[in-house]
Amino acid sequence: MIEAKDLTPNFRQVRLHLAREEGHPEGDLDSGYDLLVPLHPDGRLNAEQWEEHEAQCRVRRFRKGEEDRIGVLRRRPDGPWYFDYDKEDEADDEIGFRFEAERFVLGEYVSVSSGGEEHTFRVARVERP
Repeated sequence: MIEAKDLTPNFRQVRLHLAREEGHPEGDLDSGYDLLVPLHPDGRLNAEQWEEHEAQCRVRRFRKGEEDRIGVLRRRPDGPWYFDYDKEDEADDEIGFRFEAERFVLGEYVSVSSGGEEHTFRVARVERP
């Protein structure tokens, strides 16, 4: 278990909720992600701190009626960020669309590609662990 005292001060717990889309006209509070990631003061991912603390950068995907998926935040050598749930199998990876430029601040939107489909999520919470 990761303890808050073991993290650098820039780590934040980020909650993402599925935003409004076809089939979910009001969004969905029961579908989303919890991230534990280092952020710059402007809310962008801190790649330098991620590199130093990669194993601590966690993701939990939650969806109503499904078991939670636990993984880590990774980055491909060419830049894209992704959620890795099984280190040996890339088939279940979920890609963060333009995560290198996105801001994880309350009310902003980010997109994640899962199973070949892109979904938009609203940043619902950002807080210190």
